[in-house]
Amino acid sequence: MTASDDKRYDTDCLTIKGINCLLDILPAKQRQVLKEWLKGNNDQLDEQSKKKAYDLIESGIINDIEVGTTKGLQLIHSYLFDGLYDFAGKIRNENISKGDFVFANVLYLSDVLKRIDNMPESAIQKIVDKYIEMNIAHPFMKGNGRSTRIWLDQILIRSLKKCVDWSKINKYDYLEAMRISPSNQSKIFKLINESLTSDFKKIENLLLKILTIHITTKKG
Repeated sequence: MTASDDKRYDTDCLTIKGINCLLDILPAKQRQVLKEWLKGNNDQLDEQSKKKAYDLIESGIINDIEVGTTKGLQLIHSYLFDGLYDFAGKIRNENISKGDFVFANVLYLSDVLKRIDNMPESAIQKIVDKYIEMNIAHPFMKGNGRSTRIWLDQILIRSLKKCVDWSKINKYDYLEAMRISPSNQSKIFKLINESLTSDFKKIENLLLKILTIHITTKKG
């Protein structure tokens, strides 16, 4: 793994699935201690942006935001992270990566986003394709996942009169599906397609798990 000195070292660690396996075999008391420790890793910024996301939808402000465009996504990001990040709503001007995957190069990011804006939204497969491309673009330094999931639901509601019931999607299945989505879209398509609901007026369906899925990135 990459350390603070930017060098890579062999490290003892657990994958997300490994943590789940550990939770399954630990005695109840130790399992609860580990759960509380994991829960404690949610920082204040995360809680504040979570509240902002609820406010964005509950207040109806989301209905005034342009759907399916970079401009609309910027407004969502700005609302969620205003006062938390100094770059809230601003397209990044640095390269970022996750693991060995480098997101869209800043030299071409503007053109990439224009292309994504023009991608069709007439069917679920086309919408998921557009969502994957926006994830690959990763237009912000941080806060991409939460913003684009709300952005995705906006598109689904307008085009299909449906949204994703995120409570039906396992967080770790989602993260793995998104990790491989640049080369294999089938898993994320299956997760989203099988979790669609017409009950999009219920805020729980929109936000129950939108707010708790994180993809950590680093400058590249």
